[in-house]
Formats: sequence, structure tokens, C-alpha cells
Amino acid sequence: MQENRKLAARVPVVAATASTRNPPKEGHDGSYSLERNVLGVDFHKSGNNLAIHVEDAEESSGLESEGEDEEPNPTASDKRRAQNAKFKSWAELITKEDVQEVVKLTDDDKLSTRNLMSKQESTIIITDPREYQLELFERAKKQNIIAVLDTGSGKTLIAVLLLKYTIDQELEDRALGKQRRISFFLVDCVTLVFQQYAVLECNLDQNIERFCGDMGCDLWHKATWDKHFAENMVIVCTAEVLYQCLMHSFITLNQINLLIFDEAHHAKKNHAYARIIKDFYLAESEASKRPKVFGMTASPVDARVDVVKAAKDLESLLHCQIATTSDLSLLQRSVSRPKEALAQYGPLLPPFETPLYNVLKSSFGDIEVFSKLFKYSREASSQLGSWCADQIWTFGLAEEEGRKVEGKVERRFLSRKDAQPVETLDADIARIREAREVVSKHIFRPPIANLDAVSDKVLLLHKHLTRVFERPSEARCIVFVKRRYTARLLGELFSRIGTTHMRSSILIGTRTGEAGDLKVSFRQQVVTLMKFRKGELNCLFATSIAEEGLDIPDCNLVVRFDLYSTLIQFIQSRGRARHSHSKYIHMIENGNQAHLQAVREVRLAEGVMRQFCESLPADRLLHGNDYDLEGQLGKEKSLQSYTEPETGAKLTYGSSLAVLAHFVGCLPHGNETTLQVTYVMSVQDKKFVCEVILPENSPIRSAIGRPATKKSIAKRAAAFSACILLRKSKHLDSNLLPTYTKHLPAMRNALLALSMKKTNKYGMRVKPDLWEKSWGSVPNELFLTLLELKTPQALGRPYQPLAILTRTRLPNIPEFLLYPSAASSSAVICTSLAITVKVTPTKLTTLNNFTLRIFSDVFNKVYESEPEKMSYWLAPVDPARGTLGTVLHPEALIDWDTMELAKKQQLEWNMDSPDSFFADKFVVDPWNGSRRFFSVGAAPQIKPLDPVPPGTPKAKQNMKSILDYSNSMYKNKRQITKLREDQPVFLAHFIHHRRNFLDEMTEKEKKEGLRRDCYLCPEILRFSTLPIGLAAMCLMFPPILSRIESHLIALDACKLLHITVEPALALEAVTKDSDNTDEHSSEQINFRRGMGNNYERLEFIGDCFLKMATSISLFAQNPDNDEFEYHVKRMLLICNKNLFNTATQLKLPEYIRSQSFARRTWYPEGLKLLQGKDKGEEPPAHNLGDKTVADVCEALIGAALVSHAHLEAPARNFDNAVKAVTALVRSSDHEMTTWSDYYKVYNMPTYQISPATASQTDLAAKVNSNLGYQFRYPRLLRSAFIHPSYPFSWEKVPCYQRLEFLGDALLDMACIDYLFYKFPKKDPQWLTEHKMAMVSNKFLGAVCVKLGFHKHLRYNGALVEYQIRDYVTELQEAEIEAGGARDYWTQVKNPPKCLPDVVEAYVGAVFVDSEFDYDEVEGFFKKHIEWFFEDMTIYDTFANNHPTTFLHNLLTITFGCQNYRLLAQEMPSIDGSPIQVIAALMIHNEVVAEGRAASGKNAKVKASSNALEKLKGLAPYEYRMQYRCDCSSKAVDENLARVEVGELAESAI
Repeated sequence: MQENRKLAARVPVVAATASTRNPPKEGHDGSYSLERNVLGVDFHKSGNNLAIHVEDAEESSGLESEGEDEEPNPTASDKRRAQNAKFKSWAELITKEDVQEVVKLTDDDKLSTRNLMSKQESTIIITDPREYQLELFERAKKQNIIAVLDTGSGKTLIAVLLLKYTIDQELEDRALGKQRRISFFLVDCVTLVFQQYAVLECNLDQNIERFCGDMGCDLWHKATWDKHFAENMVIVCTAEVLYQCLMHSFITLNQINLLIFDEAHHAKKNHAYARIIKDFYLAESEASKRPKVFGMTASPVDARVDVVKAAKDLESLLHCQIATTSDLSLLQRSVSRPKEALAQYGPLLPPFETPLYNVLKSSFGDIEVFSKLFKYSREASSQLGSWCADQIWTFGLAEEEGRKVEGKVERRFLSRKDAQPVETLDADIARIREAREVVSKHIFRPPIANLDAVSDKVLLLHKHLTRVFERPSEARCIVFVKRRYTARLLGELFSRIGTTHMRSSILIGTRTGEAGDLKVSFRQQVVTLMKFRKGELNCLFATSIAEEGLDIPDCNLVVRFDLYSTLIQFIQSRGRARHSHSKYIHMIENGNQAHLQAVREVRLAEGVMRQFCESLPADRLLHGNDYDLEGQLGKEKSLQSYTEPETGAKLTYGSSLAVLAHFVGCLPHGNETTLQVTYVMSVQDKKFVCEVILPENSPIRSAIGRPATKKSIAKRAAAFSACILLRKSKHLDSNLLPTYTKHLPAMRNALLALSMKKTNKYGMRVKPDLWEKSWGSVPNELFLTLLELKTPQALGRPYQPLAILTRTRLPNIPEFLLYPSAASSSAVICTSLAITVKVTPTKLTTLNNFTLRIFSDVFNKVYESEPEKMSYWLAPVDPARGTLGTVLHPEALIDWDTMELAKKQQLEWNMDSPDSFFADKFVVDPWNGSRRFFSVGAAPQIKPLDPVPPGTPKAKQNMKSILDYSNSMYKNKRQITKLREDQPVFLAHFIHHRRNFLDEMTEKEKKEGLRRDCYLCPEILRFSTLPIGLAAMCLMFPPILSRIESHLIALDACKLLHITVEPALALEAVTKDSDNTDEHSSEQINFRRGMGNNYERLEFIGDCFLKMATSISLFAQNPDNDEFEYHVKRMLLICNKNLFNTATQLKLPEYIRSQSFARRTWYPEGLKLLQGKDKGEEPPAHNLGDKTVADVCEALIGAALVSHAHLEAPARNFDNAVKAVTALVRSSDHEMTTWSDYYKVYNMPTYQISPATASQTDLAAKVNSNLGYQFRYPRLLRSAFIHPSYPFSWEKVPCYQRLEFLGDALLDMACIDYLFYKFPKKDPQWLTEHKMAMVSNKFLGAVCVKLGFHKHLRYNGALVEYQIRDYVTELQEAEIEAGGARDYWTQVKNPPKCLPDVVEAYVGAVFVDSEFDYDEVEGFFKKHIEWFFEDMTIYDTFANNHPTTFLHNLLTITFGCQNYRLLAQEMPSIDGSPIQVIAALMIHNEVVAEGRAASGKNAKVKASSNALEKLKGLAPYEYRMQYRCDCSSKAVDENLARVEVGELAESAI
């Protein structure tokens, strides 16, 4: 096989895909194929997968391709056909044997149930038929027969021989041009579909397929069936599948050449076997058009009835003759019959009470739910012994089973008509738990094989089993029992008292019984039998499930621990003992006449049946029994039927109920419309007459059936009449299928989107309302805010803190960074004190003068002294104050002495001043406001007339000498002013005023340097009275004030919305730091530095809360709306257009921070400027995009949320965010101001508060057991598991769609909340990409299965069940293969949509049930979702790095290749294995890589991944050489193609 694939990979593929000019064509599955566009881009869309192929431009234009022996100028379609054919021939080399080999080599634990079934006996090829088989085969060739042979005697081989013969005849007939016909192998259960298919598939060389209702085939249309019938010669299916096909006329009897009925004894009453014969086989009057019939059974009798009569009835119904081998000795020689023996055990003790029983009975005997446990315990005491009698209680009151018992008690309590106080229920539950406690503390003795512990019956069984398993051997044994609990008890007992060589287990049915019963899945049955076959198990304790259906290996010993009830039970169980020298033991009680009679009856009945079969003449004609058949069909003939003339579809009384139900289910309806068919019964002339009433939206409202003597027939008559009316009015088509299709309402286009490019000009606030509102009064007390540097040494010189005093207390401004130099930074700490500083007029004057001194000396701004117009005052902080915590009063912080000193204009200097005077002074040039210096010290070696040193900062004036450099006087003044040439010189540092200290230095600023040495003469300069440390801090004041004012303006914006927000978050929410802040993934345009965090992260979480809040509001206030109406209303609320309109009405754009620090806007407003440059008359304005305004609205919601929601309960609340939503959406659909308001407006719908049924209460108990949440309203929980296909009338509970709408928003919030706080530095693009994984349908589908929710889902349709089962199987296999990897779910196909919907609906239900408690939602996330995403790095490629996208970009952009295709084809399913698709990448006529998966999309992904492994790392020239690619040399507009392909590749994800 490997060689074949290697050869296939080398097969050259004919020319690459050429073009056509056809428009997009829609496929039957809704997919589209656009064959060619202007660029030569080949689209193939299937589901969500878009594969892109840029074709060879030269080939597309019809030019001849090199290296191919083709006709010149082949058409595009010719090339495509040739390429497709080449791919198909390559794919066909992946043969069935290859797939089988994979299944064979895979561990059983990792195989699906379907594969396990296919693995059993799938390689057995029957080549040597026995003589008796040939004898019956010859008879079956000539006439219809029922082969009656013992279990294990090879009846299936006879069917294989007959099928081969029939197929050969069919091929001959087809060669003569006769009508195509196929064979059907019918079975009674799904298990046998796979089992018999596996046998036939290995023994027939023609195409075979298998179907059952679980596969959803009952919903297929005729075209699908025609395809399967045309492709296959044999169909293995359940009888119901064929019956539906015949009824709808997907196939007719004359298209069938052979009907094989496995386990034919089921053909009676209304079984599908019987209905096929009655409704269709006998309805075909021409015998030549009837198929041959072959039945198989171990006994024609499966009940305690007259054997001969039952056999004749079966013959008549199936239109067959019973046949068995004419010479039984042949059968006996070929099929090993066991040696039968009676094993008698002593008389059993009457049922008795053990000490544990008595303890429980005395205390809890009145508890009704324990009644069966008491009954079983007494029965077991007699049948099995005291140890087993006590063990019953461990089964029935174990932890999980105990909870079931409690749930049952609660359901009974709630269903009682007479109201009882809830304390009664609590007391009952408490007593049950007390009983569990008694059992858990009871000391159970180890069992011993003596009469003290076990019964004589068990001792006898122990004796026989010990003989078989006393030594290692290959022996196998089955012990048949009647009850499930008996099998479980014996399994537990013999695991302790059996020999060391005995490896036992149990084999019981899949149903779940009473408390203490064991739930067994079909897969567990299959796995048990696989182990039994391999010898890992050698003894099974089995119920009747092991008698028929499952393929069980030959046994050495079969023990009927409990005797059979019917002849067929005896024959089939005995047939399990087929091993040579095997033994079949009937265990009977000594002296028990009923046991002896049962043995005699089956032996007698078997003899009668065998005698009947042997006495039948070989030439007996079938019509000899026709009178019996007439008797059986007499009642049928009185019932109406209708055959469609056009197609032959047949409507009968029996099928009309299903046809009508299907029609009603397809009617268009709302979520809670009752799609109910109502049957009303009345009596007329002693007969029943039924009227059927259809839903109000049905075109036919009612119909009345014929009178009948039975209600069941009258009901079917009414349904039949309704179907006839529907067909006459053409609401049923010619195949009796509904002509209605469901139409979803068209989504209204509300034009709610906003352009990202459109901008408007808005005024821009530069000062907070706080300043202007405080004007007009002379204060007598002020609030002090301390301004400090966390790292003072960053200034590089002495430092003194500063204080700002205001009439109103400032909020606590968060720390922010300043960058005084290239190598250092420091956080600014703003400490707002609550205690006021009392100010007298004198002190206020001192503060006012000091503040104006700072503006004058440091910033060259002279203002008129107007204290009533001052927005704030500045004050130095006393350096010797100690720590803030030691200061008793804010006033003690102020350095009043420094302010007194500052009253002087300057520090006086003269020629006598010492050199020390020049150290550490703040120097002001009174003639040039831009020149400020920090003096370093005297420079006695330098003279005033010395030239200016190189590197000195430039000045406008003459720089010939140091004296000239120091003189900034204007020209005329300089000419008349004589400066001393003998004055001293000092070294100083020039101060740059253009620095934005809120951001790091630019490269230009670093190059210039902030410390520029210069030499100055002091004569015309002014030495400020401000200490140098204080002056240095004052230089930092503009950016500090700018940031404080930005926070205050942001808080003003929050006041518009009546919300309280932390200052840091408020500012972040309104900060737009580039022209395209809203384009998260793009490079920022015109980035404004030093503005801090922009709004995008808050917008991300605010958008999510907005969605959640409006969803909750709509859900609570509009209980009658459906999901679609919810979506439309929510869209109107949260759309950008609505937010933008509200924001402009509130003038919110004025508050947005779109400009970084500006030197001219930080100065105080309201004061008259006497000296210095004014900021200008034009008011500040900025241009903002409409979408930016809407984004800021969402960011403000996010800020309101994060300000309070990140706290731990009970401090945590969403009230502020709720207020923000209400303020911004401005709608009657959301008027809440607190979180609790949501629940206040919620009126519980009737369905929620109606009394719960037992089933609904049980569901709540199971969910509580598994997930730990107890529902107050079980019907609400049920709604979360009601599929839209499930009729509302059945439980009067709506489907999950409303709760899903709510839960989707809640779960989104929980996921985003987790990412937002766990990754505080990640941008919204990253958050969005990784959120996709958390809320994807693929992940939530896996969560649904992980939590077992799919088991609770209620739906009406086999297709849903099939899709769920298929997905669950694949997911569980993926989890096993992943070996603990948490992203195993990413490797499987997408789940059925209902599974993720159920998870969201459950979250919604929990939220509503808990009275809108979001903590419950978060708790669900932490318990069941967070674990998957603790390491988010494993999902880095989930959304962003799609292999197919990477491959297309690599090929087209990096390598410039256009001659490639990514194709996929479905592979044949082998032995029940899941459908597989193989995909391959073809590059320039070569298959480069392949991939296989369950869907075409996933197969292409795997093929792309495999291709990338080969192609990555290749240089373009290496690629061209290796794959003979010359695309880059051809005439293609490469740039245009690259752009287009890049865009298209993104949509391929």
C-alpha cells in the first residue's frame, strides 16, 4: 500500500486548472463554485471553508503548456476534467484494505463503537459450505423458504450463497437490458446492521452499503436514495428503513430481487417485517414482480404458543415454506451440539431477613422508594444467599444511586395532588441519607463459598465454574440469568470467590432500571464481547441480551442459572455452546415441579417443531396455507389505502400517523407555537369516530375518519383522511413528503453601521468644569494635593515637592510617569488630602503671590492678581516635614518660609558676592522668556570677553563673546547699555522648554541633550528667589497639571452619564492617541506620544458588557419575543449609529482626549495676562471619526464596569456599568440604573413556575449531582435542553433559543472578563483572536459533551441524534488520542449547532434561576471552561494562523506560484467506520502532500499542514527547481494578484 501511494505521488497530473467565464453556480448543498474571475482566482466554498487557487495565467489564456502531450489549446473545462480525473485515480489507490489495516492496528479502547463492530469477524471469508447448507441453498434458489437451523449452524452462509447467486442473475439480466434490481438484507436491530454488513462485505465482491435510522436516512429525499440504490447491489438495513422507502416510493417491490429476513420469527402483528409483507409484497399481484424471500431463524416460535400453529402462521405471513436439513445427522456432524445436563441443587430456603435488612426495615421500611430494594433483598436471600441479599443495599444506596433515590422521592412529593409542607420532603430526604449512612457503616463480611453466605444454588454454580477454571485454559462460559441485578450480584460475588483463572464480567442490556441498577452503554457491550473473544474475559453473567443479536464466540459451558421462558430462548442460549465437547446445564431445584415442567416443555416443543419441519413435503405448494393468510389479513382488507398514481407511494392506516406528524413538523411556526396534532374521539352507533385537528397555521385544519370498532383504528382513519386531503390540495408531494419549507424572517437592514473614515469637527475641552465652577469666591479653606516624585533623583539636581491647593478636593489621581532625562524616569504621586487648610486673607495673598511668582519666573507669564478667579494655588512643601503619616495637619506640610522669601523679586548680586553665590540657583533672563538656567558654580578662569565655547546652546543674539551671549536685550537697548567687562563668569545649564516630560525623549531630543553647558555673566540676569529644587519641580508642573486636568475632564464626561469611575479608567476610556486607534490590528497613524493607555481595551470589554446588559434587559422585559426579535432589538440598541447619536446629543466628543501635551494650553484660564504670549483666540477643536465616538461610548461602559466589577464580592457590582448603558442607549428597552433592576422587571413566564414533572425534577437532580447547582425551577432547566424540533405541546416548555440568546451574551462576558484581567498588557486584537477559541461552537460543543449535556437534549428527529452521536464518537476518540492535551477539541470537526447552543442555554437558565446572579455564570466558567485556557499559548494559531491561509500565501506571494490546487474526495467507509475524506495538494502536476479527516475542510487543513512542513524553509529558486515552477516568468499582474489573494486568503479561515 505504501508503494502504491508513493507511486501515486509521482503520477504527473495533467495541466493545472484553466479558466471559464461562468457565473457562480450553486450546488445542491448550498455551496458555490466560482470557476473563474478576472484574476484567475479559483474559489471552492463548502461550509465555512474557502479554498483559493490562483491559476496559471498563461494556461488560462489558452496558451499551450510545456511538457505535456496534449492537443493544442485545450479548453479550460477539458483541463479541469483531466486534472480532476488524475486526482481521483490517485485517491482511489487509497484502498479499503488500507483503512481496514488502520482499524486493525488500533487499540480497541481508542476505536469508536462503529469501528469496534466492524472489527469483529470482518475478515472471515466463508469458502467451504456444509452439505446441509448447500441443500437449503438449492431449495432457496427455487422457492421462498424460512431456514430453521440452530444458532451457530451457519444460516448467514446460506444467505451469502443466495446473494451471490442472485447477483449473478442480476448481472445477466442487466446485460440483457432488463430493469436494475437490488437485494435487501433486513435485520431487527441496529447492532445486526453492522454485524451482518461486516460478514457480507468480506464475502461478496459487489458494492454493499448499510443503513439504519440512527444515520438520519429517514430524512433523505428520493435523489439521495436513488444514488445509493444505483451504486450498490446489496443493502443491509433495519426493516423500518426499507418500509419507509417503500411507503414513500423511493423504491418499489419490482426493483428488489431478494428480501432476506434475519431472525424471521419477529414477523408478526405490526412489526416492520410484517408490514412490508402486508402493505407491499402482497399488494403486488404479479408474482414475477415480487422479490424472492429468504428467512432465517433458530425457531419460528418466540412465545409459549402452539408450535405448529405459530410455524404455519409465520409461513403464511412471509409467504415462505419452513425448511430445515433433510438429514439431521449432517447438521449434527457439522455443528457441534452441547451435551445437555440437569444440575439439581437442594431446596432453597424461603426468603428471609438478614440482620442488615431488619435494621433497615425497622427504621426505614415505610419509605416507598425502598420497597423494591426490600423485595430484591428478600428474593436474593433465597436465590443467592445472605451475602448477596445485603450487597443489594450497596448497589441501591451508593452515592450516585442514593441521589437518584432522593430525586425520585422529591418528584413524587411535587407530583402529589394534596399539598404537603416542604418539611415533609426534607424529613424524607434526611431519612434516606440516614439509611445511606447505616449502609456505609455496616461491616460486610468477605463472602465464603458455604451455606452461611450463599445459597445452595450458588454453591452448585461455584462447583461447575471451579471445575472449568481450576487451571489456566482457553475455556469460555456464559451464565444466563433473568434479572439484571442477579447478573451484577453474581459478577461481584465470583470476582471474590472465583478461581484465580476465572476472569468474569457482566453482559446486560443498555436500558437503565430501578435504583441500584447499572447503566450500560452499547459501546460497553461491544468492548465486553471483544475482551471475551480475545480471552481477556472468560466468564460472562448475562441476561437475554446474550441470546440473540450480539455475535458471541463459541463457549465450552453455558449455564442456565435461571431457566428460559420460551422455546427460542432455550434454542438460542444453547446455541452459544458450540465448542466441541461443550456442555449446556439446566439448573433446577430439587423437587421443583415447575422447573422440571419447563425443561420438558422446551424439549417437547423442540421435538414437535423439528418433526413438523421434517415432515413437510419438499414439493409442498405455498398456496396450501393461503387460507390462513387470508384470515390474518381479513382485518387489514377493511382498512383503506391510497397509492399515488405518479410514483407508487403508498399511504396506509399504519403509515398515515407518521406522514401526518412529519407534515405538521414542517409547518412554519414560532418558538412556542403548538405544533400539535389533536385527536378527538366520539361514539356513533356503537363505533368510534375520530376527528384530527391540525395546528392553526395548517392549510387543512381538520379531518374526520371512518367509524371503527377500536379507538386505535379510528385514530389512524382520521390521520389517513387528513393525509388524503393534504395530498389533494398538493401540500404533500407525490412521495407523500411535505411541500412546505421553513422560512426564516428576513433580517431588516437598519443601516446601523458607521463609516470608520467619516469625521466631524468638534470643540475640544482643555479645562475641567471644576476650575470654572470654583471661580467667583475668595476661599477661607482649601484642599491640598501633594505632588511628589517617587524617584527624585531622576531630576538630576536638588528636589523639593510641590502642593496644589484647590477650592474642591481633587480625586485620587493615579500614579503616572515623567521622563526628566534620557536615562531616568519617575512616577508622580498625587496625594489628595481630605482635611482642609484654613487660609486667612494674608495667607491667601501669600499663596497667590507665590503662584504668580512661579508663572512669572519659571514660565514667563505675568498675570493680574485676582484671587477670586484663580483655579488653584501652588505652594512649596517643607522638605523637613517628615513622612506624610507623621504630619498632623496639611498646613504643616507647607513651606511658608520659602514663600516669604519668594516675595522678593530676586536674589541680589553684586561684584562683592562670593563665588559660592553662583552655586545651585535658578536663573531667569528678564529679556528673553525662553531663556532659563540652572547655575552650577563660578568659573573664575573664564572671562566675559572670552569666546563662546563650542557646543553652547544657540542664542538669537551675537555669540562672539560670553558677555554678548549673556545679553538678550533687543538691539537698541544693547547699544545704549554698557556692561562691565570685569564681572565674573559662572557655569550654567540651559533649560529646554519644549520637552514633553510625559513621554520618553525622542531620538532628536536625545541627540540635542537636555543638559547643555553654557557660560554666563550675571549682570543683566535675575537670580530667582525660588530654590533650585523647587524650580526644578515647577518645571515638571505643566505635564503634571495637564495629566490632572485630563483626568478631571474625563471624570466630567462620566458625570454626563451619572457614573462613578476611577480617574485612571475614565481617562483611558476617552483617550484616542492616533488617527486610527479604532483599527486595532493596523499600524498607528499620527501617534500622539505620552497620552497613556488609549480606549481600545476598555472598548473591548465595554462592548461585551453592552451586549450582555441589553440582552438581559430584552430577555427580562419581552418574554413573548422570539430569538430573532431579540437580535433585531439588541442590534438597534447597541449599534454604533445609536451610540454615536446619543454621544453627540450629550456633546461627549468634546471630552475625548485626542491631543498630547501642549505647552500653550496648560496655563490657567480666567486670569488677565499682563506679560507673555497668549494661547490665541481660536477655541481648541479636533476632528473625530463617527466610529471613534461610538467606540468611546463603549469604552466608558467598560470603564464603569472595570472600576467596580473587578472587586471581590460583596463590594463588586455592575451598577455603574448598567447606568452607563442606560445613558448611552437611550431606549425604553433599557432603563435600568442598578443590576437588581433587571430581575425586578422580569416577570416569570407561566412555563417556568408551573409544577415540574417527575422527569423535569429528575433532570434538575442530575444536573445538581454533576455540576453542583440546584435549580429552583426545573422546568427552566428543561427549556435549556429542548431542541427547536421538539414540540412545545409535549411538555409546554419552550425550546432553548431564548435562553441561548441570553447565555451567549453571559458566556461572552465571562470569557472576556477572564482574558481582560489575566492578560492586562494584551491588545484587543490578541484578546479578540483568543476569545474566538473560548466562545467558538467547536469548543462549546466539546464542553457540552464533557458535561454530558447531550444526553439530556430532547429533540424530535433521528438526524439530530445521528449527528450528535457521530460527533461525540469523534470527540471522545480525539480526547483519547490527545493524551491529556487540553486543545484536543480543535482537532475534530465542528459539532452539531445544537450542542454549543445547549451550553449557552444552560448558562442562561442558571442565570435566570439564580435571580440574575452573575456569580453563578462566573462560577460555571471557572469550573468548566477556565481549565482549558490556563495556557493560552496553545491557541495562538487557532484563528490567526490557519494552515490553508499560510499555504496560499506561501505559494502565491513567497514562491510566486499559481499552478496548484487543493482538492478533496470522500473515501469509502469501511465496516462501519466514519466517513473519511482525503485531500491532496497538487503543484505543477504532482501530488505533494495529503491529509485525511472526517470532513473536506479538515482534510484540506491537514493536507495544508503537511505541505507546509515540506515547503517551509525552501528558497524561491529551490522551490522553482524542485517543482519545475515557471509561474513567476509568465505575464501575470503579480502585484494585483498578491493583494487580491491576500484578501481572499483571510476569508479562508
